[in-house]
Amino acid sequence: MPNRLAGETSPYLLQHAHNPVDWQPWGPLALTQAQLLDRPIFLSIGYAACHWCHVMERESFEDHDIARILNENFVSIKVDREERPDLDQVYMTAVQAMTGSGGWPMSVFLTPDGKPFYGGTYFPPEPRNGLPAFSQILQAVLHAWHDQRSEVDQAGSRLVQGLVEASKPPTQGDLPSDAAVDEAIATLELGFDQRNAGWGRSPKFPQPMVLELLLRRAADGDARALPMVRLTLDRMAAGGMHDQLGGGFHRYSTDDVWLVPHFEQMLYDNAQLARVYLHAWALTGNVADRDVAIGTLDYILRELTTAEGGFAASQDADTDGEEGATFTWSAAEVRGALALGESGLGAGAFEVFAAAYDVSEGGNWEGRTILRRVRATPELAHAFGLDHDAIEATLAASRRRLLAIRAERPQPARDDKVLAAWNGLAIGALAAAARLMEDDVDPRIAARSAAYRVAAVRAAQVVTGGLLRDGGQLRRSWKDGRAAGAAVLEDYADLADGLLALYEATFDERWFVTARSLADQVLARFADPAGGFFDTPDDHETLVARPRDSQDNALPSGGAMAARVLLRVWAWTGEGRYGEAALGAIATLGGFLGRYPTAFAAWLSALDMALSGIDEVVVAGDPGAPATRALLAPARGFRPNQVLAASADPDQSAIPILHGRSATRDTPTAYLCRGSTCRLPVTMPDALAALLAEGIAPA
Repeated sequence: MPNRLAGETSPYLLQHAHNPVDWQPWGPLALTQAQLLDRPIFLSIGYAACHWCHVMERESFEDHDIARILNENFVSIKVDREERPDLDQVYMTAVQAMTGSGGWPMSVFLTPDGKPFYGGTYFPPEPRNGLPAFSQILQAVLHAWHDQRSEVDQAGSRLVQGLVEASKPPTQGDLPSDAAVDEAIATLELGFDQRNAGWGRSPKFPQPMVLELLLRRAADGDARALPMVRLTLDRMAAGGMHDQLGGGFHRYSTDDVWLVPHFEQMLYDNAQLARVYLHAWALTGNVADRDVAIGTLDYILRELTTAEGGFAASQDADTDGEEGATFTWSAAEVRGALALGESGLGAGAFEVFAAAYDVSEGGNWEGRTILRRVRATPELAHAFGLDHDAIEATLAASRRRLLAIRAERPQPARDDKVLAAWNGLAIGALAAAARLMEDDVDPRIAARSAAYRVAAVRAAQVVTGGLLRDGGQLRRSWKDGRAAGAAVLEDYADLADGLLALYEATFDERWFVTARSLADQVLARFADPAGGFFDTPDDHETLVARPRDSQDNALPSGGAMAARVLLRVWAWTGEGRYGEAALGAIATLGGFLGRYPTAFAAWLSALDMALSGIDEVVVAGDPGAPATRALLAPARGFRPNQVLAASADPDQSAIPILHGRSATRDTPTAYLCRGSTCRLPVTMPDALAALLAEGIAPA
């Protein structure tokens, strides 16, 4: 019989709807039941693509003896962390305080009023590797609940007080100087893995926020930044974490050398990494970066686009219960796929592909092969006596053949819910690609620009149409025609950021208007009078503590993204309230930014924007006209401290900086300003390019 999760839309919750555990979703009914029965709450938080969540389900939550203990003694609540990041943050902070670490599945025990008193992550069915069995945990919690109740209540109260303290702004002070950014780059350089790239040891995470910070510093002439970016982008792209056949990236690498991924694929990773590779291409001209970005965006469109046109949250780490089964190969499988006569490839295709992608009889992981690029084309051309183009053609045809065969295998499950924040990141990446590729001389790249623009617009329509309510309030998640969950700060900030990027790619002012309304919601409902932003709005469900997470995790800090959005809206509108809130939020973190750059990279990018000042490029002219498009071209590159606006009727625009800017003798005219300081208007692309190169001296 299904339990009370059967009416939910979350794929993760529905995975547990037929467990013998009497699961309930988080809500007033479950919390009231715990209070009436005076039972402890067992709160289990995970997500659909989580490998160890599936393992604990098979081992414990499908076990009838475990279910009996839970059903007779606890109120069991299951939460999808992607639908309720606020709950995940509050209780993960508590688990980390109790155990020194965290992860998913998260297993935490609460008093009936929601106070955490014991927790952990995965617990095995029998004692293993120093972990007690889950049944032992349940019996120990019950013993404490019945025989040591006062100690349980006191422990919960102490933890809640710590959570409340953690939600306060860290510091008060002035805006940090450029010395904080300089210190951050020096710290990143000191901690950089010069051999394998990235930061830290295994597991290795891609850290797109750090790479974006380094790219903006490289654009500003910091010679330390680009070598770290270059090596990291190259190593990630060549490794097994990057899907060499289908494009896109798995979650992270379990080793130091980017070979063995954790196989789940998340929308937010791919959206952020696509943008990083796009920006690297725009800055350096390295076509390989553009190709990785294209492959990643094509993966999003091919595998994650929902029927409505939004983007699904993730693909599972497992296929039929085996992690990575879809993606690994034996040498025999590759040889058979590339066999002469069957594949249409010439003789020697297997040997060339095997040499390029590390295919061997013994494999490179548990007897199988995770494809990774280990030999470059010039080396292969020399080894096989072929020219460069022949090698490239053979490898491209081989990849297409293997991808087609892989598509016939069982595929990992997809979590189809459309999340506001994650879709905002994807819209931003697609819009950036549309803008940066628009003027490419290769017609195939220009065609992709158009396709990405269409996809971004369609996704924006789906997200705003399904999740944006009258009055400007957002919902978090959309699936099966239903909106679920109150939006949190990252939803407002990430979606606003994506819509601002979409405005700059289309000059359709509805996207700017919507983004500005989301920024207004941030100021009205999330701002802390003491500085910075809470992660939940002031009318949100009351939790044991109002969460505020200032650090970047897999996604950039919601507060940092809000600061970035507010700085840009300030530049477009000239309204100081946006800038004051952004600068005040950055100032609360001044003592941390330079010392802990991998935790605060998104804030450092916002600080760099605030200190550098934002160039306002305004064009009076029809954005669709060839002459206007030509005039806009010099401003379309990687210019992270810039906003762009264009209109055929500037005085009627919804964007204040366009007002009073007119075309010269019916010729499209560009204005370069920063605040109240402007250069003389120009009408020729070369003249605008020269102005952008010279810049505007700070006032």
